[in-house]
Amino acid sequence: MATDQVLKPDHAASSRHPIFTEEHEAMRATIRRFVETELAPHADEWEETTFPDWVFTRMGELGFLGLSYPEEYGGQGGDYAYNLVLAEELARSHSGGMVMGVAVHTDMANPPIKMLGTHEQKLRYLVPAMKGEKIACLGITEPDAGSDVAGIKTTAVRDGDEFVINGSKVFITNGHRADYIVLVTKTDPDAGYAGFSLFIVDMDSPGIVREKKLMKAGMAASDTALLSFTDVRVPAANLLGEEGKGFYHIMWELQGERLIGAVGAVASCDLLIERTLQYAQERTAFGRPIGKFQGIRWKFAEMATKVEAARQLNYNTARRVMAGEYPVREISMAKLYASRIACEVADECLQIHGGNGYMREYGIERAWRDLRLNRIGAGTDETLLEYIGRSYGI
Repeated sequence: MATDQVLKPDHAASSRHPIFTEEHEAMRATIRRFVETELAPHADEWEETTFPDWVFTRMGELGFLGLSYPEEYGGQGGDYAYNLVLAEELARSHSGGMVMGVAVHTDMANPPIKMLGTHEQKLRYLVPAMKGEKIACLGITEPDAGSDVAGIKTTAVRDGDEFVINGSKVFITNGHRADYIVLVTKTDPDAGYAGFSLFIVDMDSPGIVREKKLMKAGMAASDTALLSFTDVRVPAANLLGEEGKGFYHIMWELQGERLIGAVGAVASCDLLIERTLQYAQERTAFGRPIGKFQGIRWKFAEMATKVEAARQLNYNTARRVMAGEYPVREISMAKLYASRIACEVADECLQIHGGNGYMREYGIERAWRDLRLNRIGAGTDETLLEYIGRSYGI
């Protein structure tokens, strides 16, 4: 073989993963322009004020809130890969709290309505949600029940054509701005896992109190609420799915939440590495750029390898979901691994930045704080490890 025919490594080359088409990439470019021009410039401001509701209405105008929802209910009718594109590109906003608030609306609270809702429920809630005219939140976690969904104590007791709800929910993203909540309740305290039910509850219903805006270590741009429900009367028509099947419905919801979180975490890693690489090429120490030191090069090599492994696990798992499979073990692995790698990468990038990384102006410390939630929300590391271990019959 002639020398000029020998394949040479092209480290700058990029290839599209098979789950994405040219249409997905065209949408990616459109979303990226929107994020970089209309969202990212406000990232610092929103850390102090929380992001405004116009983000939802603007994204609704552009069709970004319903990429994989049926056209009949105001969506774009696309496949699941569009959700992945949105999650990846929103990371470019540099506002983890804003990303989380939007993701609750698009990939956590509304998917159960899409899958389980009646035609009337979809018309009433999904149609305005796709336009950003109504904002959704999801009510699972309680003061005494987080990853242990079975420990939920909020009750819904039937009274004629209504249910009366009592209880509380905590750590509710969008809780202060939401127009409705998809609420996990216990309808039969003696039925075990068959005693849970979901309801769509209008947040202006009498008896709902948005008690407190919670202050967090990260994700400051999102509003997070403590909610109480006292004799809240909800029409039986607002029961979502089958009565007594709520535990199984919400466990399905959590899988989608976990995979989207994993994809977003990897996208955040890409951005952190990109920014830190530029810094390492510009920052000098002992007469040369710090990126020229072997110790720093090896840090980048370790980070890039782990991030790529997480990306391929995410994409392969997403491919199986798109094929109609329900790979819960692999979804758990993807969320566990991506969340851990994201925290590791954020910490390494902060370390490479040194004192500058600890300063707010570089944005690294914000990502460091924001990404830490990934190892807690939608199932803690420990919960996922337990599930993965049990899935092998041990």
